[in-house]
Amino acid sequence: MSLRVPLLALLLASVVVSARADLFTSPAQSFETADRIVLRKGERRLSVYRNGQEIRTYKVSLGLSPVGDKEREGDYRTPEGSYLLTRRNPDSDFFLSIQVSYPDAQDVATARRNGVPPGGAIMIHGLPNIMRHARDRYLSTDWTDGCIALSNEDMLEIWLLTRPDTPIEITP
Repeated sequence: MSLRVPLLALLLASVVVSARADLFTSPAQSFETADRIVLRKGERRLSVYRNGQEIRTYKVSLGLSPVGDKEREGDYRTPEGSYLLTRRNPDSDFFLSIQVSYPDAQDVATARRNGVPPGGAIMIHGLPNIMRHARDRYLSTDWTDGCIALSNEDMLEIWLLTRPDTPIEITP
């Protein structure tokens, strides 16, 4: 049996125990999910909305070259535009991950016109399962290849608050 399963169980248990009380204030609220996510890249803030009201805000880390829209594979930029949260991966190289529907048809067409591949596999995820740096470094700098990274505790909340096809708007 690998260490990954017991460590994940221990982490999940500690997160549940230390979770913000307002996430679970009433049975009805705990089962409601987000209807929209907004990422403000310049602010490094991801906001969760339900019924037009902001219910959560998280600090995020972005790609190594965060300014500007993603133009091609390998540019280390986080895309900008309207997408959906699609495939969920509980067995990622990072603590949980949810795929963003980048590239869309417009992204592919733009990349094709420029003669470059658009890239893909843009995810919202937690910290690496195997960390090569101190936790604080991951939480205080942009370090991904173009993804949106959160603390593991915040990623668990996003995982619980979203469903497949939740819209995400990514703004400069």
